[in-house]
Amino acid sequence: MQKRILKPLVFLLCLLPVVVLVWQLLTDRLGANPIDEVADATGEWTLRFLLITLMATPIKRLFGWGWMVRVRRMLGIFAFFYATLHLVTYLWLDQFFDWGEIWLDILDRPFITIGMLAFVLLLPLVVTSNNMMMRRLGRNWKRLHRLAYVIPLLGVVHFWWLVKADVLEPLVYGGVLALLLLLRVRRKALTGRVAGENCAS
Repeated sequence: MQKRILKPLVFLLCLLPVVVLVWQLLTDRLGANPIDEVADATGEWTLRFLLITLMATPIKRLFGWGWMVRVRRMLGIFAFFYATLHLVTYLWLDQFFDWGEIWLDILDRPFITIGMLAFVLLLPLVVTSNNMMMRRLGRNWKRLHRLAYVIPLLGVVHFWWLVKADVLEPLVYGGVLALLLLLRVRRKALTGRVAGENCAS
């Protein structure tokens, strides 16, 4: 894929879910409870983008597809974009900015608590996603961005606790995340073994 069209194409594809959602909303195709449909769709797309972002490096190593690494930052920002839409749907359309009720919700409903925590942890990743912050933070940048594995885990738990009985979808997302974590652990173990062998030789 040519570099000059890669990022614009990926950008448009990443916008497609929200375009479809707006079209469904305007044409009254979201069923009897459109607010729930918007919340569900934006929440699931947040989780999908978080997982797709984590796939970039393993896919490059397994298949040599480096283009995903080049757009990884954009994918992460779109994860934040959909997370923000998900949060705004809850704060505005569901709770009408009733901060007292929202605070009680955070305290009393565990899936809301963990969802809010995931969003808060996502904020520093977005703020530090540019090259300037990468240079300023140095090695601490990598330590901070390990949260990229924690946040989707919180997202899976948030989804699981929300649906309660019908856990097939969160189970699928959890399985994908578990595979990505295993690939990361395996990679680090192999790297450590090679480093140890080099030191021994």
